[in-house]
Amino acid sequence: MHTTLRLISALLLLSAAGAATAGPTCTNEPESQWIPEAEMTKRFQALGYKDDVKKLHVSKGKCWEIYGTDKQGRKVEVYFHPITGAIAEENVKN
Repeated sequence: MHTTLRLISALLLLSAAGAATAGPTCTNEPESQWIPEAEMTKRFQALGYKDDVKKLHVSKGKCWEIYGTDKQGRKVEVYFHPITGAIAEENVKN
């Protein structure tokens, strides 16, 4: 009985951790309607992030996901809504 409860608890913790790192869901609209990649890079820089975009790609939740550096020199992972350009989520790594 205790083993079963431990197993269930462990599985619940793992599934919660996976959901927390999955990132936001942005849209189901076709990529033809999205802000182009080059424009997203410009917007990222215009918001005050440094112009050192390390990686830009489409996330599992269909957002633009950009890795770069903020004004304070910290590494950031920022998710942008691909149609509006609004920040959907920002993660700062110290």
